[in-house]
Amino acid sequence: MNRREILRRTAAAGLLATPAAGLLSGCAMSGDDDKGDAGSYKGTKSEQNPLGVKEDAPLEVVIFNGGFGEEYAKSHEAMYKEKYPKAEIKHSATQEINKTLQPRFVDGTPPDVVNNSGAGQIDFNGLVSQNAIADLSAVLDAPSLDQPGKKVRETLLPGAVEVGSYDGKFLVLNYTYTAYGIWYSTKLFADRGWQYAKNWDEHIALCKQIKAAGIAPWTYQGKHPRYMSWPLIATAIKFGGPSVAMAIDNLEPNAWKSDAMKAAADAWYQIVKDKYILDGSPGLDHIQSQTAWCQGKAAFISCGSWLENEQAKVTPAGFNMTIAPTPSLGSGDKLPFEAIRGTAGEPFIVPSKAKNAAGGMEYFRVMLSKKGAQDFTKKVSSLTVVAGTTEGIDLPFGLSSVVKALDASGSNGFNWVYNNYYRKLERELVDAACGEFFSGRSTPAEFLDACQKGADSIAQDSSIKKYKRAA
Repeated sequence: MNRREILRRTAAAGLLATPAAGLLSGCAMSGDDDKGDAGSYKGTKSEQNPLGVKEDAPLEVVIFNGGFGEEYAKSHEAMYKEKYPKAEIKHSATQEINKTLQPRFVDGTPPDVVNNSGAGQIDFNGLVSQNAIADLSAVLDAPSLDQPGKKVRETLLPGAVEVGSYDGKFLVLNYTYTAYGIWYSTKLFADRGWQYAKNWDEHIALCKQIKAAGIAPWTYQGKHPRYMSWPLIATAIKFGGPSVAMAIDNLEPNAWKSDAMKAAADAWYQIVKDKYILDGSPGLDHIQSQTAWCQGKAAFISCGSWLENEQAKVTPAGFNMTIAPTPSLGSGDKLPFEAIRGTAGEPFIVPSKAKNAAGGMEYFRVMLSKKGAQDFTKKVSSLTVVAGTTEGIDLPFGLSSVVKALDASGSNGFNWVYNNYYRKLERELVDAACGEFFSGRSTPAEFLDACQKGADSIAQDSSIKKYKRAA
């Protein structure tokens, strides 16, 4: 949904919509609930119950029904029920989180756990600026459920806390650990005798070879063209270093027009100019484009590591999808070819006005247990932010490639967070600019100018809370 559609639906629901309130308009938070206490249900804290969960308090969980489905959540709920058998758990799943839950945030009756994800998520800037999310620090400081001697924070992968923190407060549990890269079928490449290219000149030469074989080198999620911003920005960061991402995240003037971004945009424009993109891609949604890729109509697609699970029903046997880093622009790159974008994703929150906030946080402790994390990985073929939980698990081909890619990237991994800070910038402004650029309707200079104008509009909008990324 775009902003206009959200505002239309909000108005239709009889809510008070004002631009200054972001996507959580009319939601005024006050009182102790702002601090994320246990809400209406409070138990006694103890060594066995560090968060003070009331054992018979109902727990309501709302899940985004996207690429991961909802079965994993039902398993986590069952684990919670084992510990608190008197608790009644209400589960629901939707693809329209904002449409479904915004009225409940406004009237002060949100669920206890919200998987605030998908295209219809509630804007985090609005949630954070209106103190609508509970501080989750207590979860981090609680002991792990099944890793003796460790606090929850000590069981997490690097970056898991930072990506969910705003102004130093840990507010969002991003549960999955996602790698973003370029995907291809090892079977297709083996059958054709192709090798994945590690630098840009070789990549273009390979694209020419692929096209000559009657296959489109590329397709992309045309109705969500921001997917193509990911490899473009990654190319720039590998060329210019992590400071490229820092400048974009901090809305610095001309961050989108840096030399590194110009070099990356020029490189990717060659894919467009030489018609290396599957005809009709701009009109395809994410499932349609990814399915065309699975059918062998295109060799490459940009996506995160949820791809394997999302396409499980249509992926041919033996397809063996593999993730790879973006090719290096050249020998002058500041990061090696192996460097890949890895970050925590799939956001979960406990609303500050949740009746059973303590139960919501305990539910997160279940999710972050080794058992909970391993069950998730087995069910949806995706990593979690809990370290060391793939041991002893027979991973599918694609996820095995993700683990190998992250291992090879090591300390050279990188990420950006502007999309978390300012959802509108990525989901609307950069998305629109990518739509023009990758369909061939704008030049690299026009593309970067559009992105920069979008960033400047966010920077100059006093109604939008700003965040500073320090590292």
